[in-house]
Amino acid sequence: LGVNIDQVATLRQARGEFDPDPLAAAHLARLAGADQIVLHVREDRRHANEHDLRRIRETASLPVNLEMALTEEMADLALTLSPDRVTLVPEKRNERTTEGGLVLTSDYLKSLDLFSERCAKRGVRVSLFMDPDPEMLGKIPPSGVDQVELHTGPFARSFGTPREEEEFGRLILSATLLSRRGLVVAAGHGLTPFNLPRVLDIPGLAEVNIGHSIIARAVLFGLREAVSEVKTLLFRTCDGGGT
Repeated sequence: LGVNIDQVATLRQARGEFDPDPLAAAHLARLAGADQIVLHVREDRRHANEHDLRRIRETASLPVNLEMALTEEMADLALTLSPDRVTLVPEKRNERTTEGGLVLTSDYLKSLDLFSERCAKRGVRVSLFMDPDPEMLGKIPPSGVDQVELHTGPFARSFGTPREEEEFGRLILSATLLSRRGLVVAAGHGLTPFNLPRVLDIPGLAEVNIGHSIIARAVLFGLREAVSEVKTLLFRTCDGGGT
């Protein structure tokens, strides 16, 4: 299980303060059983940033999976901080979240080849975030990439609707094709405790990465305790003041 802590950083950035701290979230995820920490350092730094990545890489005691666009700036950052894995994703400046998988054009594949060579020298593994599209998956180069994370967003949106079987079938077919090529199969985007059991039926699935659902549920699960903590403090303060 990879726990994506981007939404913790988003909440921090909403006020421009230091709290909540993504590093603290990474430690809590580790204590709860997470197998890796995932964070997306975007070019616009709208949530996580290189400072978060550096601190988590140095102290979280878990493998770090850096999601990033394949740009010169981000490539240099990744090779400087050396996360355990890099997952390449597409980026659009106005998107709220990653909207789809990579499109492997000839120019992109050339850049990928150069980047994967540099990563190999630093011991950084390379993963691609891809739609479950057999034609596009067929363009993945034979070397330099060891894992593909299948974009489960369309399946998640169709869950419980007539389109669910079609979308799930695309995931099964794609996972089968990837496994035959010797690539590790991961899945992520839109996963929740409700649709996850179905996703776990994907053949050869080795990893799931979940962020928004976990953080959203954590807010609600912890809200009662947080309010109670403040109320208790208020009562104690008022009692101590003789009111």
